[in-house]
Order: sequence, then structure tokens, then C-alpha cells
Amino acid sequence: MAFMTDRKRVTGLGASHTGTGAFWTMTVTSVALLILTPLFVFIFGPLLGEPHAEVIATLSRPFPAIVTGLMIVVGLYHFRLGVRVMIEDYAHGFAREAWIIVMTIASYALMAAGLFAVAKIAL
Repeated sequence: MAFMTDRKRVTGLGASHTGTGAFWTMTVTSVALLILTPLFVFIFGPLLGEPHAEVIATLSRPFPAIVTGLMIVVGLYHFRLGVRVMIEDYAHGFAREAWIIVMTIASYALMAAGLFAVAKIAL
């Protein structure tokens, strides 16, 4: 054990042996959201209060549609990871597993609905 490196001692630690992977995934989605959020705000912000036709015309262009789709997917994936950590910290027993399943299904359902809406507008 004395010959192990620091990295070897840390890799795979945690109750599920995936703590490092979950941390890196949250970090990567956070950085992606740092880039996507201002883009989304600058695209979507001016559309607030505009007529329906103008909103459809703007979101029909490729760049706004791609940014909106990425924001939906990355944002809800980040949400799913964060909610899972919160549930693992505060729920116990069967309730923990049930809430993780419910929130995973809800986040993927919202992703699918959001991407369907963006695709319907863009195409």
C-alpha cells in the first residue's frame, strides 16, 4: 500500500466507486453551460414579448435552433446529475432508488419533449 500513488488511492473511491467520474461529468457540463447560457440568453432574450411569427422565424435558423437544443440537453443532463447527488445525500432506502428513477425519467422526458419542440419549429 505504501507504493501506491495518490491517484491510485483516489480512483474508484466512494460508495458506488464512480465518484471521480461523476465529478468530472458535472465539471464538463458546468463548463459547457458557461458557454451555452450567454448564447442562449442573447438568442432567446430579445424574443420575449415578440409576435409568434418572429419567434418561429428566429428559431427556424440553424444556429439558434442548435444552441437551444444544446442548452436543453446539457442543462437537463446537468440537472439530472445534480439531483441524483442531492437525492443520494438526503434520501435513504427504497425512497432513494425510487426518486433517482423518477428524476432520471423526468429529465430524459423533458429533454425529448424540448428537442421535439425545437425540431418541430426548426424543420
